[in-house]
Amino acid sequence: MANTALADPDSGLTQAQLAARHGLRVAGERPPLGEYARRLWSYRHFIAAYANAKLLASFSNAKLGQLWQVLTPLTNAAVYYLIFGIVLEQNRVPNFIAYLTTGLFIFNFTQTAVQNGTQSITSNLGLIRALHFPRACLPLAVVLTQLQQLMGAMVVLVCIVLVTGEPLTWEWLLLVPTVLCQAVFNAGLTMGVARLGAKVTDLKQVMPFLLRAWMYGSGVLYSVTLFEQSLPGWAARLVELNPALVYIELARVSLLESAPLLNSSLTQLWLVAIGWALVMGVGGFIYFWRGEQEYGRG
Repeated sequence: MANTALADPDSGLTQAQLAARHGLRVAGERPPLGEYARRLWSYRHFIAAYANAKLLASFSNAKLGQLWQVLTPLTNAAVYYLIFGIVLEQNRVPNFIAYLTTGLFIFNFTQTAVQNGTQSITSNLGLIRALHFPRACLPLAVVLTQLQQLMGAMVVLVCIVLVTGEPLTWEWLLLVPTVLCQAVFNAGLTMGVARLGAKVTDLKQVMPFLLRAWMYGSGVLYSVTLFEQSLPGWAARLVELNPALVYIELARVSLLESAPLLNSSLTQLWLVAIGWALVMGVGGFIYFWRGEQEYGRG
């Protein structure tokens, strides 16, 4: 018996002890947060390539191709201008066409990222089960895809703003940090809804209604001053913390000379915008990381 124990040093060990002795780990095990972030960074080229592929594939069957990434928000802007700008006479807002288009383009960035991010895990189960990679790559690729679409839409937005009589000023440069803050916010929010969508598959059916309500509460289609006129003081102050409204207001202030604002100062808007980016970006990342072992199971 002594000779047998010497010949087989693994005899008598449990499966867990055997795994630890030979350096085996659970498949899909969640790494520490810092290690997970480093792995995610090492996959940045994969995220970019995957986002580009998704962008090209989304318009591959349309005759006008990627032109639709500009035509779609423009068509929406035309419809909403007809209803809110002409029928309901919201064109009392100075340069309402540029005001409306800015709100639609900025909100669409968040709206589409969240809507597609809800299904970023469930629609890629084959990829998740076949390859080992940080699952956060998938919702982040969704955000990057939508950011690329926004860049194309911004070219059209700049033309609209100039054609409608707005001057080109140094304040336009503030649009860059505005979009960057919104992109970080969108990344965290998209990772959050991606985990929720992986748990609750019916979330994708509910999300369009939630996003539509969010749009109507973000001053996209009408002057934000209506909140002050129609809501009690405490409710108006609460609306000022709406992240979508904050990013829209910052974009409008950057591009338009006479954009109406709530009572918030510009400094307060920036503080709220940066605060939302940090809280949602970090919080969404941690929340998604905590569910890393769940994705693709079952």
